[in-house]
Amino acid sequence: MDSATPRRWAEAAILGVILYVAIDVALAFLRPKLSVLHSAESDYGSEGPYAWLMDANFVLRCLLSLALAGALSLELGGRGAGRSGPVLIGVWALASGLLAAFPDDPAGTKLDGAGRVHLALAGIAFVAVVAGTFASGRAIRADPRFAPLRRPLLAFAWGAVVAIALLGHAHLRPHSLGGLYEKLFLGCELAWLLTVAVWLTRLDPARPGGRARR
Repeated sequence: MDSATPRRWAEAAILGVILYVAIDVALAFLRPKLSVLHSAESDYGSEGPYAWLMDANFVLRCLLSLALAGALSLELGGRGAGRSGPVLIGVWALASGLLAAFPDDPAGTKLDGAGRVHLALAGIAFVAVVAGTFASGRAIRADPRFAPLRRPLLAFAWGAVVAIALLGHAHLRPHSLGGLYEKLFLGCELAWLLTVAVWLTRLDPARPGGRARR
């Protein structure tokens, strides 16, 4: 395997995160009837104008997460948390991509078959990414190359847990703050992925142990 491969995959993940956030921000303006505070991100993919753009973003989330999972797997090795973490991030990626095929039903509307599948896939994705970031975090903490990332990654991981707990309490009922909590959760997880991806691009394969360039 080319030693530059993890870096290229990490660079792809960085570009993916930037584009993903840009599309989410654009959708907030393109579909102003949906509330940033109250509506789930998936509501932008429900029936209506620009729904296809949210579907494309789900696929993009899948691809950027797979790229990061692949880069992490190569850098952390194939044992223990270094293997299970990237695998769980891969589960989050695949479940995220499948969301595009099953549009959700916004809060207050009748839940149909596709909406139920969407909720199940979202639940799998959220649990998998929480478990994956914590497992990968354990492997990262054991690797001296990633020493500067230990605290910020732990903060993002626990921030996501707090946000998902608040979402579980509020649910996505009409006029609740469930939409805000879900976006905070996704923001924490994307920040975790982005931080790791940026650091991976700084690791110099030419140096012993692949230490980060200064």
